[in-house]
Amino acid sequence: MNDPTPPRADAYAPLTRLLVRYAIVMAVVALLAGISFQESAKRLAFDQAPAGLRLEALLPLGLVHGHVFTAGVLLPLALAGALHLARRAGGGEVGPRTRALFAWLFLPCTALSLGLLLVKGYHVLLAVRGGEADLGVIDAAFLGGHQPLRYLLYGAVHGGMGLGLLILLVGVWRSMSRRARTG
Repeated sequence: MNDPTPPRADAYAPLTRLLVRYAIVMAVVALLAGISFQESAKRLAFDQAPAGLRLEALLPLGLVHGHVFTAGVLLPLALAGALHLARRAGGGEVGPRTRALFAWLFLPCTALSLGLLLVKGYHVLLAVRGGEADLGVIDAAFLGGHQPLRYLLYGAVHGGMGLGLLILLVGVWRSMSRRARTG
């Protein structure tokens, strides 16, 4: 295959390795979350919670598996691919600062966000297993009932995740037009 770009060290290699390793770890976490959900769901007896409450108690924990696969596995792999595809399509290089900001914001904030989802899922399930049937009370008691802490945590991790993603996407977008102007 003819490659129009001269051979050079791949500037994306460290980030690509990081994203692939992150995705592998998250795939294992997603599988464990699925197993954990199945085993935990078995422990909520049908006589402990009627059908609607049972669904509400299991749903937050059930969502963890899919969220980890989507945000922790598929999205990082897609972003690694997008970097290489944009470069291959004639785009310029996304700068090292953009790549570093993305890695420092998106990856840890995504892991924390998924961790919060797991903690919330177990909080709801264990509260229902403990006999609480009022979902409003269960929700209000999350993180010890400290609403400002809850808002701060959720806002920080989702904001960091979104900002990191936006930084990379804008960097890829700009790299596509940069090459067109200079080359």
